[in-house]
Amino acid sequence: MLMRQKEFSQQVDVYLKTAHVVHRGIRNIATTIDAVGQGTLRVPVTINSSERCNSWICSPYTTYVSYAAEELERFGHPLYTKPLSFLCQMLGNLLLSARIDDTVTVNNWLVSTNCYPEAPIKTVNGWIEESVSRWPSHAIWFRSLNRRYTSEWLSALTAAGCILIPSRQVYLFDCIQANARTPKNLRWDFALLDQWRNRRSDANTWNSADYVQAEKLYGKLYLEKYSKLNPQYTSTLLSAWSNAGLLSLIGYRSANGELIAVIGMLELDGTVTAPIVGYDTSLPQRLGLYRLLMATIFERAAETGQRVNLSAGAAGFKRLRGGIPEIEYSAVYSRHLPAVRRHVLSALSILARRIGEPIMRKYEL
Repeated sequence: MLMRQKEFSQQVDVYLKTAHVVHRGIRNIATTIDAVGQGTLRVPVTINSSERCNSWICSPYTTYVSYAAEELERFGHPLYTKPLSFLCQMLGNLLLSARIDDTVTVNNWLVSTNCYPEAPIKTVNGWIEESVSRWPSHAIWFRSLNRRYTSEWLSALTAAGCILIPSRQVYLFDCIQANARTPKNLRWDFALLDQWRNRRSDANTWNSADYVQAEKLYGKLYLEKYSKLNPQYTSTLLSAWSNAGLLSLIGYRSANGELIAVIGMLELDGTVTAPIVGYDTSLPQRLGLYRLLMATIFERAAETGQRVNLSAGAAGFKRLRGGIPEIEYSAVYSRHLPAVRRHVLSALSILARRIGEPIMRKYEL
């Protein structure tokens, strides 16, 4: 545990040294980056004060209203779309009146999935107390929690007085093995990976044009195909995180040498995530570029013995490769806030647990 804490702390230090790049490195982020805690138990935090047009990774309003409305449109289920869209609109007005985006998000790395260190309960309480003392008018949020990988955190945070708000369904992989015991779809993906090895291009060989192309490829998938509410990472930030050793960027080139697929992996406390995934969506699907990128992260996990959190989306694809669905939660501490704001957060929690969570589970969202 002490070794993991030390490694996590070193990565926190690297991340904080690149914090000055974020303001020009993520186009749709307006936030302040700081830290709470001491020594090897220090973590980054983001501080927001109702800035508008923020990505969901630092805006609860965008998560539970704007992004939810877009998901409902894509979902298109006639039984749910209209009534839930109306509910989102009504909820949005209520959340704005309660200053939902006056938030401090603890352990926020400004990626879709935050990983957590092993930490005793007293550390959790200390982070909350420090955050409340420094930002007394803000709710204290912890994102990216699930019962499989962060059950101790959920228990500690609820014991400290946090309420839980479901956000999405993610897919987890406990143990990846590159052998005959893996699901057949995963074996096929590893075979595809072997076919592309001579086209692989790690970021330590890239020039500035490659980082620009990586930004474009990420944008084609996450911004154009999915939502512009996803973080809009720029080549500036990709380069800074890669050069600092925080993000492992791997690309694949076409026959003429152009990058056509890219994945960026973040490895924290024994878990691998992929905040950067992108490929040329105009190319034929038979090339299997998405499969290729997922095989890259699976191979990394198999080599290092790490588990994988593949975030949300592409549910069928991930289930066929052994992905375990888990509901992801935010834990929110608001006991120091006025009663009206506390009641609104409690109402959001009830609605998300009683309506949102069953729909996520049933329709694999």
